[in-house]
Amino acid sequence: MITFPCAKINLGLNVIAKRPDGYHDLETVFYPIPLTDAIEVKRMHHDFPLDETYDICITGAQVEGNTDDNLVVKAYRLIAEHYDIPRVHIHLFKRIPMQAGLGGGSSDAAFMIRLLDEYFMLNMGNREMERYAARLGADCPFFITAEPAYATGIGDILQPVGSDEECCHYLNGYWIALVKPPVAVSTKEAYADITPRATSKKCREIVLQPIETWREELTNDFEESIFPKYPVLAHIKESLYDRGAVYAAMSGSGSTLFGIFREKPLGIDTAFADCQTYVMQL
Repeated sequence: MITFPCAKINLGLNVIAKRPDGYHDLETVFYPIPLTDAIEVKRMHHDFPLDETYDICITGAQVEGNTDDNLVVKAYRLIAEHYDIPRVHIHLFKRIPMQAGLGGGSSDAAFMIRLLDEYFMLNMGNREMERYAARLGADCPFFITAEPAYATGIGDILQPVGSDEECCHYLNGYWIALVKPPVAVSTKEAYADITPRATSKKCREIVLQPIETWREELTNDFEESIFPKYPVLAHIKESLYDRGAVYAAMSGSGSTLFGIFREKPLGIDTAFADCQTYVMQL
């Protein structure tokens, strides 16, 4: 069985307060986009000469570190602790850039849980799958349904952005350009210089306004601390506006910048030749 974990962007990201446990409360709108990895799982034959309950092959984008630490493996192990599932071969094809603010690892973990549930008919339901996903990462539960969501807490408390009529289709038909420069911003680094503060208007309210108002009102607080360290990111954002974006911002804690366009933007790959670029319709 195969599944295709999607990436996400953040439509606004406001860091509200530092918590006693050292984490931060935030407000953001998670929005899924059609940039995907791929995960394929096959049952391992009972005569296959492997002592482990799984093996994994990772291809595509550069993979760093021990594959046993991959979130897909952690998802398999977590579900195998609670359900009697057979040994499996796992193939993960990476296309979503890493350390990019696009949630690729979290999506892989959540979609692995979804795949195991469907493949082995575990009948967990979304709520139970979200509980397991939350043990793997704060934003993992979002990817169980991968529907637009207003996230608070540490990104783990999900609510609808608005009514179904308001929030499900408001970017349908727009085009998005993603630009990922050869810069890696760690989450720890992003939070190091952040100044938490409450907002006068929640990003959920702004996202439900006409998109023309977003440029002046919809902010990502990490830009304030990250852009001075990496001026190339600020330059990319302004370049996206210069090329006709209705709205542009950094996603998550970076380092991907995205621009939303009414028409398909041309020449993105040549304009940002030293970056990873993707152009797709929402």
